[in-house]
Amino acid sequence: MMQRILIANRGEIAVRIIHACHDEGLTAIAVYADDDADALFVDLADDAYALHGRSMQQTYLSIDAIVRVALQANADAVHPGYGFLSENADFARAVIDAGMIWIGPSPEAIGALGDKVRARAIAAEVGAPMAPGTTEPVHDPADVVAFAKEYGLPLAIKAVHGGGGRGLKVVRRLDEVRQAFITATQEAELAFGNGECFLERFLDRPRHVEVQVLGDSSGKVIAVGTRDCSLQRRNQKLIEEAPAPFLHDGTISRLEDAAVAICSRVGYVGAGTVEFLVADDGTLSFMEVNTRIQVEHPVTELVSGIDLVREQLRVAAGGSISQLHPVVHGHALECRITAEDPSRGFAPFPGVIGALRSPTGPGVRFDTGIAAGSRIPDQFDSMLAKLIVHADTRVECIRRMRHALDELSIDGVPTVVPFDKAVLCDPDFIADDGNLNVYTRWIEEEFLPRTAPETLDGGVTGIRAGSTSVTRTWIELDGRRVELGLPGQLVDAVALAGRGGTAVSPSGVAKPLNANDDLTDADVVNTAAAARSDAALVSPITGTVVRWLALNGDTVNRGDPLVVVEAMKMETQVAAPRDGVLVMLVQAEEFVEYGQKLGEVR
Repeated sequence: MMQRILIANRGEIAVRIIHACHDEGLTAIAVYADDDADALFVDLADDAYALHGRSMQQTYLSIDAIVRVALQANADAVHPGYGFLSENADFARAVIDAGMIWIGPSPEAIGALGDKVRARAIAAEVGAPMAPGTTEPVHDPADVVAFAKEYGLPLAIKAVHGGGGRGLKVVRRLDEVRQAFITATQEAELAFGNGECFLERFLDRPRHVEVQVLGDSSGKVIAVGTRDCSLQRRNQKLIEEAPAPFLHDGTISRLEDAAVAICSRVGYVGAGTVEFLVADDGTLSFMEVNTRIQVEHPVTELVSGIDLVREQLRVAAGGSISQLHPVVHGHALECRITAEDPSRGFAPFPGVIGALRSPTGPGVRFDTGIAAGSRIPDQFDSMLAKLIVHADTRVECIRRMRHALDELSIDGVPTVVPFDKAVLCDPDFIADDGNLNVYTRWIEEEFLPRTAPETLDGGVTGIRAGSTSVTRTWIELDGRRVELGLPGQLVDAVALAGRGGTAVSPSGVAKPLNANDDLTDADVVNTAAAARSDAALVSPITGTVVRWLALNGDTVNRGDPLVVVEAMKMETQVAAPRDGVLVMLVQAEEFVEYGQKLGEVR
């Protein structure tokens, strides 16, 4: 019997799964990293257990830690959500070996479809359309050059175990091959623990169209509908819609049939997504299979009337999907609301939510993992919420989304809402003439070059996100030693208050430290101004230095990328401000603030 469900995830998707568990009469159990101790999903869960750590590797990416806590919590099943370990066959196998139910496809299906090279082979076997590509991982830039000479440019270097744009590099000139290959393999190793990459002919100006599938343990697999996810920035989807508009019925049938055939070949159980590229000339190409629930699943739910997360739970418990006969009703749009500032190149911003007003009205849905006072930590992705609307037609849906975005108000961190509003008024997206002119790089190549950055200002940042890490100590209770976790800020405030301590702001001004003190936006601006000079390399985001692309003392040229800083799973390169010699002031893996000096070019 499946009654106690451990959710091996965080944020918005954890809240979504909690709601589905409650709708099914099941107990929802949360696990959390130290910085998520006071997060909304932890409060909403029926029970919550600490993973004892701050980093992803210590917590949401630790198979041992999650399985250990699941057993401690007497969980019957584990739902992985999306991201983190959701497509990790070893995790699925560890859950099953520990005697629990894995809410997802089998480890064998994950292994077959999660490996993008093997997935391409399966797609070829069932006759799915696809562009030329390698059937084995490549291990040398020379292999990339050979492929380019045979099939032409541009081409894509893609992580075998990648997703979300991580470990994906597009090569348009042969002299770009070496750096692109090194960067792709390094990103893949960091993000997925496996640096293997394969090659694929890159289609220019394609749409990104995907098919939602559901399968059960009887071997039945169905297509629940299509989605268009072409509006992407850095290969991260920002706006999605269902059904995919302006496609011929024959194209839809071919995509859905191919998706069902691919998943049927591996005995797929649960929810999954098969992704395709659709080129201007009608060329269709299989891309990959995501063996989990997708971020954009709500648009399919709204047009199909099928609760995909509840179906995941039912199928995992042995239920059938034979009663499901999906029919599309109306149109749905989803805007991912992230803590990023579009006017600064979509730079991510950790922080604290000062106030939140969510939109209301018919056909409006707001899936969120935040509330007023929520802290947005820097080590996880920038997703705050998803705004989804449904209407009878695409035209009405766009109009409803515009009004919903006008109603939405999030204070404390910049968001992409101004960008969403601008896109929803752009003729290329509106497609009054029946031609959707957006494609996977439309934002970078078409929209941003003709849009003034100041019109996309994501809002003024408020309180900076201080650490909410937990300080663990112990107390003796009735003669038994018991671990006690206290919020780090409380411990620091009490300790400093006892010493009559003061804090020094980045602007150099000493001030009394209150329990709720954080760095204000003014402090950060002063820091940035102080650090900035003609020679300075200044961090454009708050995050972690991932790697230096040059060595201390190297002679560099203006515009050369020198250092990579990561925040919220997004990498940002910082270039040399002038010709000179590099002097490094911080090291790899060091945490840095927005505006902090990373080095100088002297």
